[in-house]
Amino acid sequence: MATTESFGGFPKGAVGFFRGLARHNDKQWFDEHRADYDDCVLDPARGFVTAMGAALCKVSPGVQADPRVNGSIFRINRDTRFSKDKTPYKTHLGVFFWEGKRPRMECPGFYFHLEPPNLMIGAGLYHFPKDLLGPYREAVADEKRGAALARAIKTVQAKGPYTLGGQHYKKVPRGFAADHPRADLLRHGGLYIGLQQKIPAELQSPKLIDWCLARYRHMAPVHRWLLGL
Repeated sequence: MATTESFGGFPKGAVGFFRGLARHNDKQWFDEHRADYDDCVLDPARGFVTAMGAALCKVSPGVQADPRVNGSIFRINRDTRFSKDKTPYKTHLGVFFWEGKRPRMECPGFYFHLEPPNLMIGAGLYHFPKDLLGPYREAVADEKRGAALARAIKTVQAKGPYTLGGQHYKKVPRGFAADHPRADLLRHGGLYIGLQQKIPAELQSPKLIDWCLARYRHMAPVHRWLLGL
């Protein structure tokens, strides 16, 4: 089993906290419930990162798990400088386990997203850095490497209701045939695969580690392909 004594699951209060925050997304409410955030969300999230990181090493030995805010745990404060939405807090918990030598958000990895009433997990690279977009397109167009990606996606989707995301462009980029057999993949600005469902009962127990690990194993072929860019 992949579970460890350092993680016992997220308490019911984690779901309650985010439901409350969604209704009262302001500093006063957050300050009044800061202890709930620390005790029910942040502290168990640290344990989750440690336990999940150890388990994920069996799938991707180079994966990085940092149980700090702005490490694997995304900060709850929103950056509102360039957004029309000025609510100050995110109404979800985001956790990322990345692999590679680039800055974490430029690396492929495994993602965990708790936003009541749903839980979403995924694998991939949300947005290609400018210097990776060209190599990605060349790899997709390459007969051998492109076919390998198509097989990896098919392999993942054969194991469950996994959906592919990251298609950003309306047209096939210049320099590639509009009728290319992998035209859909050429229109991607990022590449990730995952699933979203109602929060499972495992959220509140150590079994969450094994629940996530089984699905991350399914998604690993796409992650491994991205590591080759």
